[in-house]
Amino acid sequence: MRELEKTRRVAVGLIIGALAVQIALVSQTQAQAVKPDKSAPVAKATKRSAPAHVDWSRAVVDSTMKRNPNPSELGSWAYARALFLMGEYMVWKRTKDPRYLQYVKGWVDAHVDAQGNLDHNLDSLDSMLPGNLLLLMYQETKEEKYKLAADKIRQRFNDYPRTADGGFWHATGTSRQHQLWLDGVFMSMPFLVRYGRIFDDSAYANDEAAKQLIIYASHLHSSEGLLYHAYDESGASVWADSTTHHSAEFWGRAMGWFGMTLIDVLEVLPAKDPKRPQLIAILRDLIRGLAKYQDKETGLWYQVIDKGSVEGNWLETSSSSMYSYVISMAVKRHYVDKSYSAVAKKGYRGVLTKISLDADGQANITDICEGTNVSDVNYYFARKRNTNDFHGLGAFLIMNEHFVTSASAMELTSPPRKAH
Repeated sequence: MRELEKTRRVAVGLIIGALAVQIALVSQTQAQAVKPDKSAPVAKATKRSAPAHVDWSRAVVDSTMKRNPNPSELGSWAYARALFLMGEYMVWKRTKDPRYLQYVKGWVDAHVDAQGNLDHNLDSLDSMLPGNLLLLMYQETKEEKYKLAADKIRQRFNDYPRTADGGFWHATGTSRQHQLWLDGVFMSMPFLVRYGRIFDDSAYANDEAAKQLIIYASHLHSSEGLLYHAYDESGASVWADSTTHHSAEFWGRAMGWFGMTLIDVLEVLPAKDPKRPQLIAILRDLIRGLAKYQDKETGLWYQVIDKGSVEGNWLETSSSSMYSYVISMAVKRHYVDKSYSAVAKKGYRGVLTKISLDADGQANITDICEGTNVSDVNYYFARKRNTNDFHGLGAFLIMNEHFVTSASAMELTSPPRKAH
């Protein structure tokens, strides 16, 4: 009997050992789906989770590069792609993975020749946002072509058309003349103040950027603290109110663009700049409005943020990423009370529910609104809910890099998920 019991114990031990080896091999295979980065926060594993350690920024960048292996074929000189590449540059700054910087440079070089000529007309504010990448590439390489190209964008402001009170038109085409869109300030003003700082042009750049933000807010501000999408000085647009000339709705991403511009400009403006208090007041009022309309259950924000209960509205990822970043930065810089930190963290956690790994280990971000014009509420509701749209990829990277490098990052992470 003793020999039989001994034999049974040995057999059980061998079975347990074999299972342990099998589990270890499965875990190793899963972990290789996205290579962990030791500088990134560690996510807590759950029974349904994929790898236990995911650097979501690296996952998004690596997956996007795999889908688009040649940066010169990523697409035209366009703001949404540039937003993603600005996010990729941020990931490079943290990780120092040389592939990331080379990828950004590859896209820029596809659109700028040796003499600094761009392959795109500067006929809209949208066309200026990629100029931020010119500044980054000049800082990293000191290649003169990047400065020459950036100079062309800077010079365009000298004769770019304006409203009577000095606001830059969204674009020069017939359908955009006399119009101010919230989107436009992010397309142009962060580039301008950064250019000013690098090339000793801050006297003009800082004053212009602050002035533009104040002009835009003067036409688009509401008592809620929220900002309408657009204003038409001529009043000719079908969406323009007959009295105020602004549009009717509070579209999510538009306010995200505006909020990020306030943050970016305040990062550059001197502490004693006379316009700082007014800009901070605009930011505080906007954050007051955003916090009021955050979805209590998910932490996200709706496509039209003040109409969460209206049928057809939906929770949108890019704007939620932008708001979470803006609010957290405002807390960090002491522009708003620290109690708003809970709003930012809840938003961040909500956005993380929109990202997952597929069966191939590739990262996917869902519910991103496609590029959008100005219109009525049903138009906004009907916009496509894209997966891996560059608007959302870029906004996510900017937000995520802020949170993963902050002191409170460890408490903010959520388990990685697999799509079902």
